[in-house]
Amino acid sequence: MPRLTPELTYYADLAMDDVGPGPLGSRIIFNVTGGEFAGDRMKGSIVGAGADWLLAGPDGFGRLDVRATFKTVDGAFIYVQYFGLIEVTETIQGILGGADQQTSFGDQYFFTNPRMETGDERYAFVNTTFFIGQGRLMGGPRVEYQVFRLEN
Repeated sequence: MPRLTPELTYYADLAMDDVGPGPLGSRIIFNVTGGEFAGDRMKGSIVGAGADWLLAGPDGFGRLDVRATFKTVDGAFIYVQYFGLIEVTETIQGILGGADQQTSFGDQYFFTNPRMETGDERYAFVNTTFFIGQGRLMGGPRVEYQVFRLEN
């Protein structure tokens, strides 16, 4: 039976651009303005361009489409891309509307599938590891994830 092993936690500070309703739902772009990550095998900050091109559907869920770059404290760059699903609860709507609230992990359905890649041999394990993330949202807005690796 596969098991989930904690790999890292990270947060990203966000600035929101509301594109509005379109043919597939309401598009909101969450630009990453900063953030940090830490785990037993890597630590660093989120750098460069990064965003979530979220598509909010009429079913009460947002579909995440995220890209970001992690820079480790020892200078390696790790590209991170993931899709995910967030249940847009009243609390989530309030936070996105400016409320100073936060959710806890598990308060709503909020899961991702981070895919990481790097050319740096010190972190080559990310190229062949399957990750699962669980998220929560805080005022600011700020998103925080706990990321697990899937192991045999």
